[in-house]
Amino acid sequence: MSDELRKQIADLLRETGHAHHEAFIETDGEDPDWPMWYAGYLKDKLGELLNASFTQAELTYLLVTADKEQNQRAPGHKDWPSYYAKFLIERYR
Repeated sequence: MSDELRKQIADLLRETGHAHHEAFIETDGEDPDWPMWYAGYLKDKLGELLNASFTQAELTYLLVTADKEQNQRAPGHKDWPSYYAKFLIERYR
């Protein structure tokens, strides 16, 4: 796995998290449907980085799966963007 690719994807996820928090500033970033919002924001940029094609629904599913896996395998892992980046790269590289 390319460390540079993992860093790029983790940085993109951090950017997405910040944008999401700004979009939901009135609720302090709380959004029960966050995976759908993230998928819409990430789809094109992430597809380009991974050289992959997926629908927004597929990406939503992947984000939910990554979240559940992290909560199960690495609860309390503070650097979720790096965890998700590894998860996504393992599926598309």
